[in-house]
Formats: sequence, C-alpha cells, structure tokens
Amino acid sequence: MKKKVAVIGSGFASLAAACYLARDGYRVDIFEKNANIGGRARQLKKDGFCFDIGPTWYWMPDVFERFFADFSKKPSDYYELEKLSPAYKVFFGKNDSITIEDSLDKICAAFEAEEPGSSIKLKQFIEEAKNNYDIAIKDLVYRPGVSPLELITPTTAGKIGQFFSTISKEVRKEFTNQKLIQILEFPVLFLGAKASQTPAFYSFMNYADFGLGTWHPKGGMYKVIEAMENLANSLGVKINTNAAVSEIFVENNTATGMQVNGEKIEADYILSGADYHHTETLLPEYKRQYKESYWQKKTFAPSALLFFAGFNKKLENVTHHTLFFDTDFEKHAKAIYDDAEWPENPLFYASFPSVTDDAAAPEGKEAGIFLIPLAPDVEDTPEIREKYFQKIISRFESLTNQNVTDHLLFKESFCVKDFKEDYNSYKGNAYGLANTLLQTAFLRPKLKSKKVHKLFFTGQLSVPGPGVPPSLISGKLAAGLIQKEN
Repeated sequence: MKKKVAVIGSGFASLAAACYLARDGYRVDIFEKNANIGGRARQLKKDGFCFDIGPTWYWMPDVFERFFADFSKKPSDYYELEKLSPAYKVFFGKNDSITIEDSLDKICAAFEAEEPGSSIKLKQFIEEAKNNYDIAIKDLVYRPGVSPLELITPTTAGKIGQFFSTISKEVRKEFTNQKLIQILEFPVLFLGAKASQTPAFYSFMNYADFGLGTWHPKGGMYKVIEAMENLANSLGVKINTNAAVSEIFVENNTATGMQVNGEKIEADYILSGADYHHTETLLPEYKRQYKESYWQKKTFAPSALLFFAGFNKKLENVTHHTLFFDTDFEKHAKAIYDDAEWPENPLFYASFPSVTDDAAAPEGKEAGIFLIPLAPDVEDTPEIREKYFQKIISRFESLTNQNVTDHLLFKESFCVKDFKEDYNSYKGNAYGLANTLLQTAFLRPKLKSKKVHKLFFTGQLSVPGPGVPPSLISGKLAAGLIQKEN
C-alpha cells in the first residue's frame, strides 16, 4: 500500500515536493487554506486586467528546466517564455536613467557610457559571478543543509574568503560610480538582505541578472503554478483548496496526521510548505524546534506594500520591469533592517507586464504593479497605504514625464496585514528569511524536524532560501529526505 504524504500549502516548494513524491510512488494530498493554489504566487483578475500578486521576475531559467526535466518535460510543454528586451530600466532622477538590455555586451556599453573603463571591470566581475553560479546553482544549493560539510568541496575551499566578505565590499573595490554600484547591488535584494550583509559569494545573482537575463512567461508567473498543477495532477496528486490546517497530531514523537477544517486527516508523513514559524504553532509547544526568541533574533527579508493598478491608456517611458532609485537607498535600508519603520522617501519597483504581454490588460490599457519594500510588522492601515501611494505616484509622474493619476481606473493594495492573514506569514514578511552569512545552508531552519519524526518542512524559511528557483529546489530536497526514510 502506498504511503501517504499530507502537504500543507500549495506554493512553488509544496507543488515541487508533491510532484517528486508522487513520481516516486507516494500518495500525495495537498491542503491549501485559500480558495486558489499558488501560495504567494496567486493572481488578481479585475475588469479584464490580470496581475501576479507575488513573484514577477523569472530568473535562472535553467533551474526551471532542471525541475521539469526531472519529469521528462520542458517548460515549453506548459508555457511560452520570452526573454525581455530590455530586461529593466533604472531611474536615478528626472531625465536620468540607465536601461539594462538583454545581453552582456549591451550592458557593458551602458556601463561604459556611464563610467569609461567600467566595462572591463564588469566583464571580470561577471566572469567571477558565473563561476560562483556554476558552483552554487549546479551543486551546492541542491544539498539539504544537514551538515556544514556540505559546503566544503575543493572548489569552495578556494572561495572561502567570499563567504566572509560582502557583495557591497567587492562591488566597491571595482566601481566608484554610485549608479553602477546600485545596479550591481540590486540583484541580492532578492535574497532578502542588504548588500553589506550578504556574502560576496552570492554575486552569482549578478550572473543570473546580466548573464542569463530576465524572462517572462506569457500570461504571467502564475502560468508556472498552473504548469506545476498540471504536472501534479498527471502524477496523481490530489489538491484540496479552502482546506485550513489547525493542528498537527503527534503520537510517540511521531506526526500521525492533522486537523483540516475540523476533520482528522491521517498521514504517514507531513510536509509543510506553509510559513515555518506558523507550522510549528500547530504543534504542542514542547515539540517545537525553535523558540519565539529564535525567530525574533533572525534577519527577515522585507515585507512589502503592493499596489495593483489599472490605467485607461498605455504609459510612456516605462519597461516591463522599472526600478526607481531616485532617493537615498541607505536611508530606506536603515528603515527596513535597523529601525523597523516606514521609510520617509522609499525606493520602489514597478512592473508593467502589459508592455510585453497582451494578456495582462485590455487593448490600449496598462496594468501596473507597484512595490515598496518595508520592514516586517510595521503598522498597516488604509490611511498609511494611501499616503504612500500618493508619494510614489507623484514621483513616478515626475520621473516619467506624464500624468497617470487622471487615467487610473482602479487600484488594489496588499501589505503586512494581508501577508499575515493570507499566508500566516511571520510578521508579515514577503520573502522569507534573508540569506546572510549566519543564515546560509545548514544554519537555516531544518527541512526535517529534530523533535517530531516524519514531519518535514520546505520553502523560503528553510533550505536553500528565498526566491522562486530556490523554492523549487527546496521542494526537491524535502522530498528527497522523505524518500530516504524508506
């Protein structure tokens, strides 16, 4: 008889794990508390507009290819990918921007135009970043974080200094132009920490950016969720929505099942892709691995204030991905990581998927997603949300030389309270646990519970870390640990 695995949540990590387990002969049931699957990667549809609520960047296409190849499939079996050209645009002030194109040669030309001689340094920097990428993404991140020995290989031995230096230090050794420095430090924001706290080894994110490029699945990132759902269904996975888990049952130090909508569901194994901290609150307190003080001391990736806006015209001077670095980054970072307060003049990101994807908005209209990174657990009220929308939209209009306020059809917002309510997210964080030196690999919360047998975890608070590609990998790693139990 097939052994049963009950999976909590239906985000990227949960779906990935479910697919691997079903492929290897387990009976897999997913339990999702919300009405739709996808976890943070859900969609908002309104008046003919379609928005990705969560991730909007498709980086590291090779990780997606490797995932589907494990099932003798390709991404193209499920969705159409387009390499964005340009990848993104960065505003530093009025009539002051740099466009990052779709090849390293073009990016080098943009750097050279900004600072003569910088292109030579950039090529050297990206060559080192590619070397780190080959070590990390093709090998290290596929290790389950069980032992520090996983990080010790002949190749990593030569990189030891990069674990004790930082991205910020390495970039500033080579570059003096502040705009170029900000562009090179931008990719590590996906890892959830300041460049000054992120090990230099993580420069592999710069190769993901400049070397592999930025892609877009036609129809949005949710197409990847739908692809994984399709794959899971074909493997026999049963997906239950509106299925909230309220308790995990433990007998003789072993997980035996869980309470779902008041009903007891028995299982041979439980795998949670839900928020790690929340999952442990479903256990008796003495069976939790990590005390509240543990979580409070951790460096969490930011939360975010998001707006999903529909405009009745096509906008000017924007690209699919657009960054607004026209204010002091250090002050904003201090508000997030040091002071835990709302930033006075926030940097922000905007995505206009309808620039390249007709499915995102009705003809002649524009879909806009605006994101302000925030400290977790800041006060969240409708008044504060509106205040910050006005802050960024006025700057947006000035920087892009256009009026958009008069063309706004609607806007919906999503912030700290929603992350807590919809995802049981610890302090309302958006991206998980930051990848600082002391929160890397085996120093992250474990995939396998140390106190409860047959209880496992996956996702952005565990190994290997935040982001969509790492979540796919996390699902594979967690499934592999369950398979080792037999």
